Amino acid sequence: MLRGLAWATVQRHRALWARAFGSWAGVPAHVVDLRSDTVTKPGPAMRRAMAEAVVGDDDYGEDPTVRELQEKAAELLGVEQTLFVPTNTMANLISVMCHCRRRGSQLLLGQECHLHVYEQGGVAQIAGVHSHPLPDLPHGTLDLAELERIITRGLGSPYYPVCELICLENTHSSSGGRVLPIDYLRQVRLLARSYGVRVHLDGARLLNASVALHVPPAHIMEHCDSVSLCFSKGLGAPVGALVGGPKDFIEEAWRLRKALGGGMRQAGVLAAAALVGLADAEEVLLRDHQNAQRFAKGLQELASPICSVDLATVETNIVMVRVNGLPPEELCRHLEAVSADEVAQTGRAVRVLLFPWTERSVRAMWHRDVSAQDTELALRKWGFVLRQLGP
Repeated sequence: MLRGLAWATVQRHRALWARAFGSWAGVPAHVVDLRSDTVTKPGPAMRRAMAEAVVGDDDYGEDPTVRELQEKAAELLGVEQTLFVPTNTMANLISVMCHCRRRGSQLLLGQECHLHVYEQGGVAQIAGVHSHPLPDLPHGTLDLAELERIITRGLGSPYYPVCELICLENTHSSSGGRVLPIDYLRQVRLLARSYGVRVHLDGARLLNASVALHVPPAHIMEHCDSVSLCFSKGLGAPVGALVGGPKDFIEEAWRLRKALGGGMRQAGVLAAAALVGLADAEEVLLRDHQNAQRFAKGLQELASPICSVDLATVETNIVMVRVNGLPPEELCRHLEAVSADEVAQTGRAVRVLLFPWTERSVRAMWHRDVSAQDTELALRKWGFVLRQLGP
């Protein structure tokens, strides 16, 4: 009897161990991580480039690999100069500080944009800039009439803050990776210029927008005064971003990078990874977009009352899934778990990791570590879970 209890205990612990470490009943679990495009890991080519990078002291401007990255990025973006920084959050903060020299000046931006929601209010607590959030329209755009109303309200008034900057996000992550139309960017630029206001583009996923629009990034940047670009999202580098703009803007950005603790030494090790990410960006991002669209169409074909996708909104690598009848967190738990029924029916153990986005939706994000086969596995897993949850 004791031997039987001991055996049962061992089996129970094995099951718990298997679930915790990605396998079930001896079947290795395949993980499809769709939480974000920040979860990518450097591949062999990127690791080799990092190991072999020629380096110097970048705080002195002497790292040749960083200089190469900055020059190539400036040409790609159509700006005079760029500056390599540790994160896109720092890139955005530096840009705001460069444009808004007067404490208490006003920054207009979307209420759901990354800079306003996910960057710790740095423009207020560090830069002393007053953010005025506006409602995001479904495409990730802002209402032009409302922009003009807020800008003109502060002109010549001793009461209202003076607007010095408009920040846009492209692609707009909270809207599901939507791409800002070129004509909209042109209209914002014309409006801003007429009142002496500048435009900064949070281009963390700018290259996704470029691929989706079939235009060079420089064509998008024609309508902005400055830009940030992240290397640790779709481009797959482990760390790094840059600020881009005119020469005098970057000179000030260099000073502010130092003040914020972003002055790095042998940063060429990191810049080398970013160069590899840039080299194959168009091919990889296009594949990510195609996989996201294939998933969205496949989910719609399942015709489940629990989940739905608006295919018209899937423009890049993000799919927002509306969830009905249960909390999104519960759906995510089902997709992450592995059951005996799944292994018996499919012969595989698959864990799909997702991000519960709102009270009624989950977000799935494609990246270079998710292949077409992974996408099919995720769809199969989703179908299995929906059948289990369905009526």
